[in-house]
Amino acid sequence: MFSELRHRDPLLFWIGAGMMLALIVCALVSIGDQRLILGINPWIKPMKFLTSITIFLWTVAWFMPEARPDGRARNAVRWIIGPAMIIEMVCIILQSARGVPSHYNHATVFDDVLFGVMGTTILINTIAMAIFFWIIRRDTPPHRAGYIWGIRLGVAIFLLASLEGVVLVMNDAHTVGAPDGGPGLPFVNWSTGYGDLRIAHFFGMHAMQALPLLGFFLDKARMPARNLVIAVSIVWLAVMGGLLMIALQGRPLLAL
Repeated sequence: MFSELRHRDPLLFWIGAGMMLALIVCALVSIGDQRLILGINPWIKPMKFLTSITIFLWTVAWFMPEARPDGRARNAVRWIIGPAMIIEMVCIILQSARGVPSHYNHATVFDDVLFGVMGTTILINTIAMAIFFWIIRRDTPPHRAGYIWGIRLGVAIFLLASLEGVVLVMNDAHTVGAPDGGPGLPFVNWSTGYGDLRIAHFFGMHAMQALPLLGFFLDKARMPARNLVIAVSIVWLAVMGGLLMIALQGRPLLAL
């Protein structure tokens, strides 16, 4: 699988591999760090983002052959999202090393600037993914209809989940109804007492992996894959909207 990934897009593969190496380093550093940021180990957030960004980069790398053979557009996508994610992670790791929050931190001008840089990289990344959505192949081979439609709809929902970031920025926090940092689920730290905008965001972002995978297996089973993938995508989008509404009402998804 890794050799195939490297063949499909070497740049995104190696940046993702670098993220995995950084994840291991952060995990090791976290063992001896007794500090807390908003009630959790300071290295939890970089570890979460490194995991998510690696999956994202390798997913785009895997999908790259399904884009139209437009070299300039493909290069624009890979050379935008790769560096953008590196800058994003440098900012997050730097703030964790300093022992301060990386997001929604307006304590100093430096913190504000870093948060602004991270917001800019996410906006740039979203634009690059919109380009990728545009260049996804237009033809649909019948024996791969579920997979191709899974890619199209997965990327479309990913873009909508990215735009949900506007709601997070307007709220200036991921928690609704209380300050960030209260009790949360292990590792992900989603609030168990109040609304949490990250849940809908997470669910929508990972449609880009779930829907193509579903389509792939439906194609293999020779089922009416395209229609089923479209139906599941509609449900997926509805669930994402429901999770967002629950969070905006200040209600937790899971209360422990």
